[in-house]
Amino acid sequence: MKALVYQGPEKKEWIEKPIPAIQEPTDVLVRIVKTTICGSDLHILKGDVPTAPIGLTLGHEGVGIVESVGSAVKNFAVGDKVVIACVTHCGQCDSCQKGLFSHCKNGGWILGHTIDGTQAEYVRIPYGDTSLFKVPENVDDDALVMMSCAMPTAFEVGVTRGEVKPGSRVGIVGAGPVGLASVITAKLYSPAQIIVIDLDENRLELAKKFGATHVVNSSDGKAVEKMIALTDGRGVDVAIEAVGVPATFEICQHIVGIGGNIANIGIHGKPVNFDLDKLWGKNITLRSGIVNTSSTAMLIDSVKSGRLHPEELITHRFELNNIMEAYDVFGNATREKALKVLISKN
Repeated sequence: MKALVYQGPEKKEWIEKPIPAIQEPTDVLVRIVKTTICGSDLHILKGDVPTAPIGLTLGHEGVGIVESVGSAVKNFAVGDKVVIACVTHCGQCDSCQKGLFSHCKNGGWILGHTIDGTQAEYVRIPYGDTSLFKVPENVDDDALVMMSCAMPTAFEVGVTRGEVKPGSRVGIVGAGPVGLASVITAKLYSPAQIIVIDLDENRLELAKKFGATHVVNSSDGKAVEKMIALTDGRGVDVAIEAVGVPATFEICQHIVGIGGNIANIGIHGKPVNFDLDKLWGKNITLRSGIVNTSSTAMLIDSVKSGRLHPEELITHRFELNNIMEAYDVFGNATREKALKVLISKN
């Protein structure tokens, strides 16, 4: 089979690899139908993730068809169409019993990180019964690919941990795929305001299309003042950080109002300042973490019912054999006006 393989910092190859074999009774082998690229894949390629080994097949998102199952698999059969969860979990360890699947002692974020992932023609999924979701009939595959990572990440780490409620004032800093997925899923709770901050006018226009009530271009350095004005001086109830750099976390600290929550989604590669001297008396809550994919089944049902349309995040489409070109586009997202790139195997 063909696979996109990490060969060291700034090096990747589209090469032949053996088709994965069932190794454990709980394994499921999936033939990839559609996959996509995540920002964490770019972090690996930059050399920012030392736990990723040379020769690793990248990718942790996708929709596919079950090709074979281990002897202990009960929930899936050959021919089933499935959504692959970005988090693999055994369902038995202490962390899994607490619902913290991302901290599974036998899994977590391993696909495309420590074991071969989904940017290939086939992928082996450990603990298939708890790490796959059966695809409902008459639901678009394009929408379902977004259910592997982007949508549950935005919903769980941003919207849910931020405690968005009816009437909330929500500020989302960063209009990339996860920031815009936060806009889409925040609407499920009918907030009074969804204000999106970004440097890119194209992405701000998309934010308005997806349901933002206001957008703020931060290129003039006055984003905080604009946000405070839009909330009548009160600040936001929920500030969602969806970038992962010190400047955007700083904005969240300045725009959160009394009794508000900061929900950090972004992956921070270096320390940030935490202005506790200014925030200690405001009764704020700071929450962060990794997606557990505990909401994925519910989000799939919301797509099936027509409440969610995550396929709108897709801006570019490629065949699997053109995955190198897809990386060029995704890696130059601002220039290419790219959000999520869909990669299909016909």
